Formats: sequence, C-alpha cells, structure tokens
Amino acid sequence: MIALLAFIRNYWIAITLITLAAITALSLWPPERLPSIPGSDKTHHFIAYAALIFPTVLRKPNYWPLIGLFFISWSGAIELLQPYVNRYGEWPDMTANTSGLVCGLLAAKLSNRLFPGALESHPD
Repeated sequence: MIALLAFIRNYWIAITLITLAAITALSLWPPERLPSIPGSDKTHHFIAYAALIFPTVLRKPNYWPLIGLFFISWSGAIELLQPYVNRYGEWPDMTANTSGLVCGLLAAKLSNRLFPGALESHPD
C-alpha cells in the first residue's frame, strides 16, 4: 500500500491530468457511444471526481485548495457545455461531482495519516 501511495505522490500531475482528460472526454462524448457501465450516473460522477482530487491532496502542493476550486469550476463548465453536445447538463451531477471531490479529499487526508511512511517519497 505504501508503494502505491508513493507512486501516486510521485506521478500526481500525470495521473491528475489523465483523469481530468478522461472525465472531460466522457462527459462531452455523445451518449449513444458511451459504454454501458453498471451503477447510477451520479455514482459514476462521484467516483470520477473522488479519483480526480485524490492524487493532488495526497501530494499536498501548497496550492492544492486552488486546484480543488478549479475542479469544481471545471465540473460546472462541463455541465453548462453538455446541452451543446447533445447531452443533458444537470445540477445534481455537479452536486455528485463536488461530493466526490470532498470524499476524495478526505480519503487522501486519511491515507496520509494512516501511512505516514509514504510521505518520505518526496522532499517537501
């Protein structure tokens, strides 16, 4: 577990950018071409945004709260753009996104407390 957390901390920027790109692409993709995945739409939003914030908070750069605010804003922008790409922009989706961000933040903070040995992977 410590090795996995150290890996995420070391490559947090790449992991975050790939996750953000995937969320953006899937959120703006035509609905008839999306794969069928079990679970509710809100659950998918929640999990995606929890995964998005987790590496950033795990690494804890000094500006991580600004990154979190950017993710909330990005989420809102996607919801506003979806009607223009034959999708439905729903504010409950943004609520699920924000809830996922909060949960991912808490999970990363808990991971940092439970596995302090993994913090030695970077000099901050």
